[in-house]
Amino acid sequence: MEIKQLISELTVPEGVSGAESSAAKAAVKLLEPYGEVSVTAQNNIICKVGEHIEGRPSLLIEAHIDEIGMIVTYITDDGFLKVSECGGVDARVLPASVVTVYAKVPVKGVITSVPPHLSDDSSAVPEVDRTYIDTGLTKEELEKTVSIGDRVLIENEPVLLQGNRMTSKALDDRSGCAAVIRALELIKGKETAFNVTAMLASCEEVGSRGAKVGAFAGEYDEAIAVDVTFAVRHGENKSDYTELGKGPAIGVSSSLSQEMSDSLIKTAEDNGIPYQLEVMGGLTGTDADAITVSKGGVKTVTLSIPERYMHTPVEVISLDDCENTARLIAAYITGRRA
Repeated sequence: MEIKQLISELTVPEGVSGAESSAAKAAVKLLEPYGEVSVTAQNNIICKVGEHIEGRPSLLIEAHIDEIGMIVTYITDDGFLKVSECGGVDARVLPASVVTVYAKVPVKGVITSVPPHLSDDSSAVPEVDRTYIDTGLTKEELEKTVSIGDRVLIENEPVLLQGNRMTSKALDDRSGCAAVIRALELIKGKETAFNVTAMLASCEEVGSRGAKVGAFAGEYDEAIAVDVTFAVRHGENKSDYTELGKGPAIGVSSSLSQEMSDSLIKTAEDNGIPYQLEVMGGLTGTDADAITVSKGGVKTVTLSIPERYMHTPVEVISLDDCENTARLIAAYITGRRA
């Protein structure tokens, strides 16, 4: 399956942190050809890939399946829904957006806004917990369908842009999930240097809760955490960001395994795979931070897909970067490195 199709099938289903079931169902179907798949109580999807041979080192390849969104916290007397954020929602993109409330039956609504004619300060953006949704229903009508705790999303289906780029909601981190699945396709039927387990973890956006329990439940010698990272836009200093189309970013940090970083660099160079470096002074802000300190410690490295407009409904990636992330993971797993 092409990387474009993988991403499309993974980004369309809803999967706000803590309510990833629809996205998990799609991921399970895509993983089943590559091994024994299970879904844990925390909505982690675990795939035991191929044959596991005693004495061979164990590798975990991981990405997170959840996406940012909102959660209904209150229904007002005049029929508006009050919400709070699940993950780092960018409040600037909320006013006047169309949303879906995933209730007993999905309900469409719009986030309220103040017309510019009536606004004293057009630069002011309300906090997420002061945001309201207008569905057109009364309180009594809403209460028949919507419950406190229902998740809310600004919808945006995947669209192919010029230059082999794609925009969609949830590319953070469904593009990483797609790269993991694509890597499994690339290694299918080949000898590997590791016993491989893939994990698509829940709840990364609310504190890496899925990765914490998922890594603890297994026995891993090494781990590759696949996520997205900031890509340069326009007018910015290229030295501060990665670039779209220049390959995955290999993480280098005091909190990561320098041995694995060096090995991924050599693997990329030996196999002609473009790559970039993402140098961090401490923690990475990804699931790697939880995995690397699991149990007695796991050698861990990050592999990040450059992305523009993170945590908005119009995230943008290069499909080439996603494919090359998969190629690099596959080359590392099959041991084609010195």
